[in-house]
Amino acid sequence: MPAARRSPGRSALRRARMRRRRLAVTLGGTAALGVLAAAGIAALQLPAGPSGGAGPTAQARVVPPSSDTPVVETPGSRTSAPPPSSAPASSSAPPQIVTHGSGSFTVAAASGDAVGTGSTLRRYRVEVENGIDIDPEAAAGVVQAVLGDKRGWTADGSDRFQLVSSGSYDFTVKIASPDTVDRICGAGGLNTKGEVNCDVGKQVMVNSKRWLTGSPQFDGSLDDYRALIINHEVGHRIGHGHEGCPGPGKPAPAMMQQIYGLDGCVANAWPYSADGTYLRGPAAP
Repeated sequence: MPAARRSPGRSALRRARMRRRRLAVTLGGTAALGVLAAAGIAALQLPAGPSGGAGPTAQARVVPPSSDTPVVETPGSRTSAPPPSSAPASSSAPPQIVTHGSGSFTVAAASGDAVGTGSTLRRYRVEVENGIDIDPEAAAGVVQAVLGDKRGWTADGSDRFQLVSSGSYDFTVKIASPDTVDRICGAGGLNTKGEVNCDVGKQVMVNSKRWLTGSPQFDGSLDDYRALIINHEVGHRIGHGHEGCPGPGKPAPAMMQQIYGLDGCVANAWPYSADGTYLRGPAAP
């Protein structure tokens, strides 16, 4: 018996249904890919976090700066001490002058070798009145340096000087308050008026005001003025009188009373020049 023949109309219908099914699958896959792609784009654009619900709110995270990142500080953010004032530091205060000392003295413990080549040795010691804020040892060092300087009185070829702290001595360099200087100098008939120094008896009296502040008439250094005090008063001790200015622009003699003015001379602390020339002036009262 011959095989049964399929109806052409039924086969065509089956093929049409298969084409529609394949088209649906293709369209479905394409749509799915489109959804996934859209989801990916959204993931790139939206901040990470839960997709919904009552989870914690995302917060910005402060990244600590690296060591080479400048930190901008806002007012009130600093807790350290404020920066120091930019105002300049004040200059050192002028020395306080004690006008009335204790009246008692401390002998400097310093001593030294004789200086100079002359035949006359003059031993001296240094004393400082107590309570005037001057160190006796430091003062003795200054006096010793002045009397040992080659521009000092040893340049005359006759005098030698030696600092001693004990034993016999020829004179004393005493640094004292203005009132004490006035009292001691006044006992010898000299009026120092609280301002100047004197040589009386065996004592070279140095006014602490002059030692600490110098003189407004002397435009050299304080060290030079101290040298002038010692050279002038010791000059009296070894026999020199007052001298005046030898001429405008010339060095004022050490024996000139430079505290009262220079009369056209140049301030000078030393009786001799560095080459050994005596810096002389005309005799003065």
